[in-house]
Amino acid sequence: MTRQTVLVVAAHPDDEVLGCGGTMAAHVARGDEVHVLILAQGLASRGPAEEAAFQALRAAAREAGEALGVTSLTLLDFPDNRLDGVELLDLVKVVEEQVARHRPEVVYTHFAQDLNVDHRVTHNAVVTACRPQPEHCVRTILCFEVPSSTEWSGHAFVANWFVDIGPHLEKKKAALAAYAGEMRPFPHPRSIEGACHLAAWRGASAGVAAAEAFVLFRQRVI
Repeated sequence: MTRQTVLVVAAHPDDEVLGCGGTMAAHVARGDEVHVLILAQGLASRGPAEEAAFQALRAAAREAGEALGVTSLTLLDFPDNRLDGVELLDLVKVVEEQVARHRPEVVYTHFAQDLNVDHRVTHNAVVTACRPQPEHCVRTILCFEVPSSTEWSGHAFVANWFVDIGPHLEKKKAALAAYAGEMRPFPHPRSIEGACHLAAWRGASAGVAAAEAFVLFRQRVI
């Protein structure tokens, strides 16, 4: 089995776990390297936040990464829910730096038409940084869904790629528990119960007990 290097690029802390936490754990279980890049600081979109809150959220991201076994975690501090006010080139450059450093074959990121503006901008930055130039390392780009953003956008997320996360669902739940401050009570979709229900539905759609679903943006086959 050939080992892979994987890069996950998310807008905010918790997006990476909601979108592909089980898949990250599956990659780790098969011996792959998993690197995570989070662009925005995740707070202050609706008012000032205390420094302690920022530190707590960063600690939660690190705890979630440890629960999943990721190889590295990079937390940046671009403004929350204001990435549309950042020059796209600045975001592209930081993604390009991560790609050059880790040389991933597979990249996971947001769906292009999510409701959240930061998700959309992150998608654009990733596909720009990973444009298919000759000898580029990235062979596969997959877009994940984030509950309470993807399904609220009014644009269909038509999944065409499913990853069996049944053996790794408990690790995803543990990573979500690390983000307790970001979770909401069920039946809010951004709850641990909601995430488990979504995993069960995506699994049933693919013939397994639990799955995460993706839209394949591009794959190069040689």
